[in-house]
Amino acid sequence: MSSVPVPRVRRTVAIGMFFKYGGIPVPMQSNQYYVSNQAEYESSARNYPRKFPIAVGSAKGSWVEDVDGNRYIDFLNGAGTLALGHNDDAINEAMVDLIRSGAPLHMLDMPTPLKDEFVKTLLSIVPPELASRAKVQFCSPSGTDATDAAIKLCKTATGRGTVIAFSGGYHGMGHGPMSLTGNLKAKNRVANIMPGVQFMPYPYSYRCPMGIGGEAGTRACINYLERLLKDPESGVTKPAAVILEAVQGEGGVIPAPVEFLRAVRRITRELGIPMICDEIQCGLGRTGKVFAFEHAGIVPDVILISKALGGSQPMSVVVYDRDLDTWGPGAHSGTFRGNQLAMAAGMVVMRRVSDPGFLAEVTRKGEVMTDRLRRLQKEVSIIGDVRGKGLMVGVEFIDPKGLRDLMDVPEPSELIATLVQRGCFENGLIMERGGRNGSVMRCLCALNISDEDMDRAMTIFEKVVREIDEGYRD
Repeated sequence: MSSVPVPRVRRTVAIGMFFKYGGIPVPMQSNQYYVSNQAEYESSARNYPRKFPIAVGSAKGSWVEDVDGNRYIDFLNGAGTLALGHNDDAINEAMVDLIRSGAPLHMLDMPTPLKDEFVKTLLSIVPPELASRAKVQFCSPSGTDATDAAIKLCKTATGRGTVIAFSGGYHGMGHGPMSLTGNLKAKNRVANIMPGVQFMPYPYSYRCPMGIGGEAGTRACINYLERLLKDPESGVTKPAAVILEAVQGEGGVIPAPVEFLRAVRRITRELGIPMICDEIQCGLGRTGKVFAFEHAGIVPDVILISKALGGSQPMSVVVYDRDLDTWGPGAHSGTFRGNQLAMAAGMVVMRRVSDPGFLAEVTRKGEVMTDRLRRLQKEVSIIGDVRGKGLMVGVEFIDPKGLRDLMDVPEPSELIATLVQRGCFENGLIMERGGRNGSVMRCLCALNISDEDMDRAMTIFEKVVREIDEGYRD
């Protein structure tokens, strides 16, 4: 077992000193000042500062440092946006070079040489079967807009009005995309969201929605979907699209079985229903493939790409089959869809993460992490499941003394997961929760994280989990 120490420094803030950002002096204050000040002026929808009450002053690679001088290993990375970590040298150089070149930084959807090269790079990493027929829609910065654009696209192209989504899926917080998202916490407070969404069960072996588990549970989910879409008495009209994540992220890091993805592709193709793969979080190398759906050897009709695509800058696109391209001019637009800085940075990311050697390292590191977590699972009573692909890994915490479901699986424990999250933060590791009842701790570390930094993070996580488990047994 590793005993690598985590560097922790605490300095006394010298009020009156200054940070300099691009030559602009900014007064240096304490964590407490910035967090309290933010609470005064920012909306109550703010989220992460409630879990991580710090103000970050600098960041590099897998590390961030707050204004009080405390250092943390970042396993959140902008919710997976920073595929190459903070302030990657090549990304920063590409953006600085663009700024110094005199090239435009914002041109709406007008062509530029940089945009042309960006599209060529993007299509070079898309499966050839789709790339040869692809159209690209540049969207407003957020991934939620890519979802919204794709739904509008498919409804326009098919003339149909409903959409099939899957329980546990997450497709954004916009008014339309939220209707496709499984989590009810936000939806319950917003009336009259987009109608016409039919949710289907998503294979989740540990908490099988069909009450079966394993391969039988997967086959039952497939059978249910196929019968519903093909049964003339099902009461469900043919949808405009079927949307899914090949690995559910916010839903708890749940990889779809290969058999399930292949079946969805077969069924949608037989019925002429566009299949949308949301790769916003699980794509661009996160699972050890450029796109997570590639593990199943399938090619969807529509791919949603954002987060890591902009190399730390806002960017989202929809790549889709040209048969769906029935839009008229201006059918979907957005002011910042011509973000040239994001295109310069994004090309660095795409070229790096599509390299076979890089992807092999993501797979190797993911296996090391998963193996280590599964060994920990055997030692403690509070971990119910460890799962994922590549460096998209989830650890589901349970209450071993609590109620059990019909499959005799202990209920998920938000309390224990929250204690683990808090303990990790206090020991220098930033991690986010997700999944049912917020019971899943999730890894979204930089894909190029060093073995040493990964070891340090795992050492912290193991220490915290063992301490909580020991206290829980008492």
